[in-house]
Amino acid sequence: MQYRTHTCNELRLEDAGKKVRLSGWMENVREVSGNLAFIVLRDFYGSTQLVAEDEKILQAFLNLNKESVVSVSGIVRERDNKNPRMATGDIEVVPESVEVLGKCRYNALPFQISRSREADESIRLKYRYLDLRNPEVQKNIILRCNVVAELRQAMTKQGFLEITTPILTASSPEGARDYLVPARKHPGMFYALPQAPQQFKQLLMTSGFDRYFQIAPCFRDEDARGDRSPGEFYQLDMEMAFATQEDVFAVLEEVLPPIFAKYGRYHTASAAPFRRIPYLEAMETYGSDKPDLRIDLTVKDVTDILGSCGFGPFEGNVIKAVPVTDFSATRKQIDKLCTDTEVVSGNKAYWFRVDENGELVGGISKFLQENKEQVIAALDLKPNTFIGLSAGKKSAAQKTAGVLIRKLAELCPNHFDAEKYEFCWIVDFPMYEIGEESGELEFCHNPFSMPNGGLEILQKAASGEVDPLEITAYQYDLVCNGVELSSGAVRNHDPEIMIKAFEMVRLGEEDVKAKFPAMYNAFCYGAPPHAGIAPGVDRMVMLLAGEDSIREVIPFPMNKNAQDVMMGAPGPVEQKQLDELHITLVKEEEEQL
Repeated sequence: MQYRTHTCNELRLEDAGKKVRLSGWMENVREVSGNLAFIVLRDFYGSTQLVAEDEKILQAFLNLNKESVVSVSGIVRERDNKNPRMATGDIEVVPESVEVLGKCRYNALPFQISRSREADESIRLKYRYLDLRNPEVQKNIILRCNVVAELRQAMTKQGFLEITTPILTASSPEGARDYLVPARKHPGMFYALPQAPQQFKQLLMTSGFDRYFQIAPCFRDEDARGDRSPGEFYQLDMEMAFATQEDVFAVLEEVLPPIFAKYGRYHTASAAPFRRIPYLEAMETYGSDKPDLRIDLTVKDVTDILGSCGFGPFEGNVIKAVPVTDFSATRKQIDKLCTDTEVVSGNKAYWFRVDENGELVGGISKFLQENKEQVIAALDLKPNTFIGLSAGKKSAAQKTAGVLIRKLAELCPNHFDAEKYEFCWIVDFPMYEIGEESGELEFCHNPFSMPNGGLEILQKAASGEVDPLEITAYQYDLVCNGVELSSGAVRNHDPEIMIKAFEMVRLGEEDVKAKFPAMYNAFCYGAPPHAGIAPGVDRMVMLLAGEDSIREVIPFPMNKNAQDVMMGAPGPVEQKQLDELHITLVKEEEEQL
């Protein structure tokens, strides 16, 4: 290559005496004396030390700011003071010539490249191209590339075809807000960026394709959080014709564990088959529909035992307990545990302990003394056991107990086998729920899912023989270490069953035809049973890298406010562009005092 004979991570002791050419970023210059300086040259692959011994060469480096891009030609020699922390630490290069390829024109950098992860996130995102020069940051992007390549290879080996689906499509009520794109040739009309390729992949099944996948971009106008990036994300989207729930499980149980074991921070991953946990059981036992099975703590229902103990917040409520054996935390740690649980769950947490003598002490223990033996027997309590408690409506008590489990695991490592990947399937999700805002029956998750019991169960619900809230669906979530990687379902491919399912939420046949015309019509031409799922690539890589924030594994992420501060997006556009799109901006009138 014109600019280099070797990379900055390639030279070794056996290369001593060779004339080489290296190119990269000048990471550091350390002047020892008036005619000697040590320079660290860095490229994508690693670093090499240069030694400037010639006055002209030395001056060439001293005239440059750090992070300037240079190409040097020189002789490799053995180092006197070897550096075992560098792959090239046995050698150094003595430059004979220096060529400036890209000058850094700023004396000061917004942060030190090697310590960019310590900088404020807003600064890191503004100067993301500098942040990405940090080898530690690059590692996550390289990991992402390797994982995506392995996923493609594994899916192809399973007989899936990679088929791309449209980015400009129609707006569809799929649960999140759409990103809308005005159509220049159709005034007043809009495309939408797909929240997922859901309808397209089902249409592929009706078209006669048997197994589809793609690394699909998805666009949702939703708020950010640690495991969710606003704006866009990528998923391993897949669909199978003539497939059951178990067929989908079998594919991912073969594809994912080897990738997690190979690339993960932990090298142990669940073997097939993953545990199947019904949704109601997950909520009752773990207080969550995404349990972390590395934690050995579970929830116990103590409503009958503690409901009449005289403690005000328990009266008339469901009460859940999380017992923890061999507990040795301080009172300060317990207080913090309760505070943190309330911050996350929005509900108070309570507690008591069994001391080394078998007595109930601390927290609400004074309300339990009369029924002490009953409480100990019912929960099979041993000395030195801590009992975390939650109370409220059933769902609130469950979710608060789930938060307690996670917080207690952080406090009690003896109950948390952290260094492995534990997968499970959450199955049998409710088909319907009562909407918090509407107070009426609504779809709980995916409206295109096949109900357990098919048309018959829907007809019974319509006639009042069955409570609609008791209907479950062939919906499933893939969970790993307490993170939901994906939701999937066996699809409702029968128009008659689809119409009946939507009638339950007050939508008739004409509504279904209007909202989902292509899919409804396609199903009327004969559709095979089909099922699919779409694990999030970003979330998978986040778990593999051991990161807490999904933004650490995305090359150019937005900030929490869905802004690209590096590119200045979203931003204003010229009036000419608005006119072409027949768009008028309406300024909000200032409120009159």
